[in-house]
Amino acid sequence: MDDREARTAAAIDAANEDDPDRVEHDGASRPLQQTLGRVAAAWVVRLDPDSSPAQRLAARAHHLRRWERPRSDHPDGRAGYLRWRKEATARHAADLAALLVAEGWDPATVDDATRLVRKEGRGSWPPAQVHEDAVCLAFLTVQLDAVADQLGDEKVVDVLRRTLRKMSPAAVEHAATLPYSARGRALVEAAVAG
Repeated sequence: MDDREARTAAAIDAANEDDPDRVEHDGASRPLQQTLGRVAAAWVVRLDPDSSPAQRLAARAHHLRRWERPRSDHPDGRAGYLRWRKEATARHAADLAALLVAEGWDPATVDDATRLVRKEGRGSWPPAQVHEDAVCLAFLTVQLDAVADQLGDEKVVDVLRRTLRKMSPAAVEHAATLPYSARGRALVEAAVAG
């Protein structure tokens, strides 16, 4: 990682520092979105050692300041969720674009990073699948138990089935080796079995 990428990563982390949602990770309470971004960026490097700065920065910023417009601002149900998610990804991409431009990144890098955050090109553009895999693995690594507490086991098994379908076979293999809690492991196994 060169100096500009390190500065940009630090700016993304600073933007996510005020996240009121916290998670226990690596033995400390940390901001949720900052932690998810760091873990996703690390997964990008692991999945694609030749990844570009656009890939790594997009993963780090995939939920940039997500708490500012919570899911609860939209109606319940799938339609409300899909609308919220579409608006959120567009906003994350716009915020990331502004940050990248301020750090002096070229238009091609800005375009690639924002396409990844908007989840464009999965199935036709290899970096998009790496991004999806990294984001899914970050979710499994950091949030699974908390989401299960929030939604209940039955709903989380359904979420996990959809998550696993979006992942590449290599990423699913990585998912099988994560250090889940006993409950998390049972939920993942139920999703794989069903």
